[in-house]
Amino acid sequence: MRVVGTGQDRAKRVIVVGGGFGGLDAARILGRSPVALTVIDRRNFHLFQPLLYQVATGALSPGEIASPLRVVLNRNRNTEVLLGDVTDVDVQRRKVVLRDGAEYGYDYLIVATGATHHYFGNDHWAKLAPGLKTVEDATEIRSRILAAFEHAEREPDPAKRRPWLNFVIVGGGPTGVELAGALGEIANDTLRHDFHHIDPREAQITLVEGEPRLLPGFPPDLSARAEEQLIRLGVRTRTGTRVVGIDPEGVTIESGEVHDRIAARTVLWAAGVRANRLGKVIAERTGAPLDRAGRVHVEPDLSVRGHPEIFVIGDLASFPHHGGKPLPGVAPVAMQQGRYVARLIRRREAGGAAPPAFRYVNKGNLATIGRNKAVADFGFARLSGFFAWFTWVFVHLMYLVEFENRLLVLTEWVYNYITRNRGARLITGGKP
Repeated sequence: MRVVGTGQDRAKRVIVVGGGFGGLDAARILGRSPVALTVIDRRNFHLFQPLLYQVATGALSPGEIASPLRVVLNRNRNTEVLLGDVTDVDVQRRKVVLRDGAEYGYDYLIVATGATHHYFGNDHWAKLAPGLKTVEDATEIRSRILAAFEHAEREPDPAKRRPWLNFVIVGGGPTGVELAGALGEIANDTLRHDFHHIDPREAQITLVEGEPRLLPGFPPDLSARAEEQLIRLGVRTRTGTRVVGIDPEGVTIESGEVHDRIAARTVLWAAGVRANRLGKVIAERTGAPLDRAGRVHVEPDLSVRGHPEIFVIGDLASFPHHGGKPLPGVAPVAMQQGRYVARLIRRREAGGAAPPAFRYVNKGNLATIGRNKAVADFGFARLSGFFAWFTWVFVHLMYLVEFENRLLVLTEWVYNYITRNRGARLITGGKP
């Protein structure tokens, strides 16, 4: 097997751009293959995004859900990890170009750079309503939530205090539901005895969703149960409602022809995502079409049309070969696609027949609302309440990359469960 950088053989060079779920699973399999593998990412760590909301609400620290890529892949003797930002792809010369001008050649290219926030043409809302995709996003949201209670504590005028205790979350998918539930627990339990002048239980948390129900990807009965559990935590739900304006003083919403105003100093965004900018670059260089979210249309084997050596996976890929319905933007999709592409490359290099087209196997959907509160859809069974919550805990622990992270997160969760406390309640990033 080739050791990268020695030049001792002619192993095919594979570049994986992105160290998320899809890229990491592809790299793990290719690490046991006779290829020269290079993993390039703007960050030096793999981030377990499904638990970012727990960082944003003070339940976990960033280091507990992140793992250095060099540590994760240190057993791959054929792998080098590079810290860099890929900005272009030269498909004729088969090279990726980094922001600093460096170029790296490839025989196979796997692009797995994921997605970012989508404000539907209102990008100026980004500073007023941060989304949740990175560690910086999570710590910014955490600081805003905690600082809001601190401002309320210092405000003697009840009318001026009220907006500091109003929280609006835009988007009723899993991220929005989980944020709303965690905020409800913070107000009702975690901060209950921490202040002298305010009662955190007076906080009003509003969850706004444009579709007729929360969790549109779940069966209607589970959506209804999730909403019931949120209401028990004090969360107000506004379904069939669109946000039409956000400013420093609050949010303007629209339901049918009725407009309403919510005075709120803290607005969080969980309403949509769009593909990473590298998708547009690939489309321009290869002629591949993009969907409305900027994702690259891929072939049944996840390659780009006319370029069988380039693969796009995860949230950056539009896969229209699954009964005409788009695949959900969840970690299992990216992981299955990463493994599929890695095995396809291995089979090609071994001279084997092409594998069947990629097919996503949906093992179920999970969303947690709070302590002992969650919903789970496995197709053959639908759960809510404690058993769904326990399943969510087990699954997320198992998906964490390193054993050390699993142990740390489990310890924090047990502590939080017993004490109803959140130990990472730090306001960072400047003055409140």
